[in-house]
Amino acid sequence: MKSQNYKNHVRYYPAHHFVFYPVALVLTFLAGYKSIKAEGELQSVWLFITLILVLIIWVSFLLRQHYALTLQNRLVRLEMRHKYSMLTGKDFEPMESKLSFGQIAALRFASDDELVPLVVKTVKENLSPKTIKESIINWKADERRV
Repeated sequence: MKSQNYKNHVRYYPAHHFVFYPVALVLTFLAGYKSIKAEGELQSVWLFITLILVLIIWVSFLLRQHYALTLQNRLVRLEMRHKYSMLTGKDFEPMESKLSFGQIAALRFASDDELVPLVVKTVKENLSPKTIKESIINWKADERRV
């Protein structure tokens, strides 16, 4: 893999950015034009095609939420690495490799006093995210999660 730098750091998803959206927009405008120019039953068919294309484009924009959640999950991992490191002076990655993302996300709600013992207990006993959350005494809320 090529090393990242200023010139190559932007990431595009070619199928999405350079094929899907341009083609979908052109088809939508063409179908909209045809629905205006057509008469009778043909006008209804073209209007239906236009509406279907608009719906497809709208759903594809909703997929951007998936990208946001993926990034958010990455930030949750980084937050836990930082918090664990600040509390223990040790690297979290050896522990992280033994935990699922659900467990890591659940551990985020633990107060500073509870976190380290709860991480150790979770690794030893493979606690479920629900069990982790139920065992937290001093809950640290996350009001910013999407």
